[in-house]
Amino acid sequence: MGIIIAILIFSFIIFFHELGHFVLAKLNGIEVQEFAIGMGPALFAKEYHGTLYAVRILPIGGYCAMGEDDEATDSPANFNNKSVWARISVIAAGPVFNFILAFVCAIVLIAFVGYDEPVIGSLDEGYPAQEAGLQPGDRIVEINGKNIHLFREVKTYNQFHQGEEVEIIFERDGIERGVILQPKYNEEISYYLLGINGAGNTRATPLKTLQYSAYEVKYWIDTTLSSLKMLVTGRIGIDQLSGPVGIVDVVDSTYKETRDYGALTVTVNMLNIAILISANLGVMNLLPLPALDGGRLVFLAIEAVRRKRISPEKEGDVHFAGIVVLMVLMVVVLFNDIQRVFF
Repeated sequence: MGIIIAILIFSFIIFFHELGHFVLAKLNGIEVQEFAIGMGPALFAKEYHGTLYAVRILPIGGYCAMGEDDEATDSPANFNNKSVWARISVIAAGPVFNFILAFVCAIVLIAFVGYDEPVIGSLDEGYPAQEAGLQPGDRIVEINGKNIHLFREVKTYNQFHQGEEVEIIFERDGIERGVILQPKYNEEISYYLLGINGAGNTRATPLKTLQYSAYEVKYWIDTTLSSLKMLVTGRIGIDQLSGPVGIVDVVDSTYKETRDYGALTVTVNMLNIAILISANLGVMNLLPLPALDGGRLVFLAIEAVRRKRISPEKEGDVHFAGIVVLMVLMVVVLFNDIQRVFF
């Protein structure tokens, strides 16, 4: 059952991404040749108003074909014959729709369980936070200049900056104060700790639900960008990347661990995963790399500045090279996933 849920979540997120391209294409009067979910042979296909709608056998992707790779066509509705700003809006719509979906899922999640304010619930004895005079009820405002809106951001910052000295700005009785902490190493778990624990979730009013849903999406975007930075700087290796197989395994494991606690607990955990995947997909697709939406946006931005399109052949060659590199990376990630899951 967990595997089926994982496939449904992943497929819906891909569908929503491609729906963004599709909706903006239609709004800009661009002809859509095919709107497909999945890859490979079609399980279902139907043509309607000039567009082929298809569900394909492999739930690992999808596409909205608009003839963007056509080098020459006389059709005024072809993607390449539209203004550069119309094309930018269509390409950007996919990642933007991912962020919208993450935001909607966050609204549902926070309506169910509330939000984790960055308020200290308790302090571990003998650790830097207690020794520096922090108290339960203090609200953490900043860590090393980074604004904090969720308590998880405190934990995540410490995770990504293990052993580093941190300056914490906190609020007590309406007054902001600051302390500098040097994390203490815990030999039992091999981890540097500040000794700060959260106060748990707070029930949300409708306005707070919207506000903290935005913070939730921002948190996952920031986490994804921080992870990418660590990958580029070599602090984590490619062997730690995870792909579709790894995602399915995480969803399946989470389902098995939570199903005995009832449907609500399962739903909350699945929403958390959906927010993570959707926000992550939005960020990854905006990276300025060939073959990704971000790579196409780079070419369109150059076209907007120079008022002349780059040769379709040259752009096609760059994107093809990007596809080759991405395919190699996908094989490496798949190998990593299989090793982790089955061995």
